[in-house]
Amino acid sequence: MILSDATTYIKAVQLKKEAIHSYDEFPLNLPVIQTFEEITFHPNVTFIIGENGMGKSTFLEGIALSLGFNPEGGSRNFNFSSYDSHSNLEDFLRIAKGVNRPKDSFFFRAESFYNVATNIEELDKEVFGPKIIDAFGGKSLHEQSHGESFFATFIDRFQGEGLYILDEPEAALSPLRQVSLLARIDELVKEGSQLIISTHSPIVMAYPNAKILQITEDSMKEVALEETSHYVLMKQFFDDRERLLYHLFQSK
Repeated sequence: MILSDATTYIKAVQLKKEAIHSYDEFPLNLPVIQTFEEITFHPNVTFIIGENGMGKSTFLEGIALSLGFNPEGGSRNFNFSSYDSHSNLEDFLRIAKGVNRPKDSFFFRAESFYNVATNIEELDKEVFGPKIIDAFGGKSLHEQSHGESFFATFIDRFQGEGLYILDEPEAALSPLRQVSLLARIDELVKEGSQLIISTHSPIVMAYPNAKILQITEDSMKEVALEETSHYVLMKQFFDDRERLLYHLFQSK
């Protein structure tokens, strides 16, 4: 595992509590904010995990917008909006950056990646010379499966020495592809990258020595893989599947 201040492009994120007058309205009423403590990021990989509704995606969006990314994803050069639905959480976040700046950067958002792919095609119709899609492997992202287009981004577009913010990158990936994603994460780390990842996948969050921050209704705390609710549930399921299913169906 590579630990280096050179890859700490983002050191920490704080909440501007002095700018908050009420925690009653969205997005400040989300558990991720209600339980917020200053987050210090791992130089290589930090996972943000928790059940649906905890505010993970909104939190990553807030970080990304604070850094100049488009709300729906892409590099900092992307500037489009299919549906203006992002929150104003970035107004309440203070980002502490490292000394060095990344040579590459990308905000990958599974739920709106289709919109990024569409924007690439629209821009390439207007641009003369090298096409944007060439950086993604040269094949239209719409002519591939979701999983293939995701992986084209991870393999071809991500260049190393970069800051990569990924929101549920496993969404369209098979278990085998999720294992392959682990290998790609390791390559990017060895190439001097820092990754901040929101995920529900115990496979993805198994990347060794990463920092895992678990958000619940009551707390935000660093946990080991084996302590995550995701890992515990999956282990219970496969260790005693028949018993779990019996009780699950009996309750219906």
